[in-house]
Amino acid sequence: MQMVEARRGGATEDMKAVAKTEGRPVEFIMKKLAEGRLIIPRNVKREDIGVKGIGEGLRTKVNANVGTSPDYADIDEEVEKAKVAVKYGADSIMDLSIGGGIDEVRRQILKTVNVPVGTVPIYQAGIEAAEGGSVVDMGSDDNYLKEKQ
Repeated sequence: MQMVEARRGGATEDMKAVAKTEGRPVEFIMKKLAEGRLIIPRNVKREDIGVKGIGEGLRTKVNANVGTSPDYADIDEEVEKAKVAVKYGADSIMDLSIGGGIDEVRRQILKTVNVPVGTVPIYQAGIEAAEGGSVVDMGSDDNYLKEKQ
């Protein structure tokens, strides 16, 4: 939506917010969006997170990686890591969990932090395929995880 609107020449409230936060003219934000050199990640189910621009010509963003493994899956510890990362300036969190209640880890992190949270869906698809047999037996439908927020 942001790219489409920028290409039409319209400035959204999110574009204006990013321009203000980054100390850049809104026209700069629109140009970079239209070129595909900047993004404004947005999750309509998470209105509590601030609007951030990521891309060329903006300040460097800090991402913190957290996640459980089959050998060590302490959800509370991963949530605490995410909280500490945000406290000290992380702009986003990447949940790289591959074991120990992946869905619950994400639910708790999403509930706790007010920054964008990313994942790697193919990790979970591979784990679920392995639980049902083997990753090499994954079918094309296994590549599509259901949205779980």
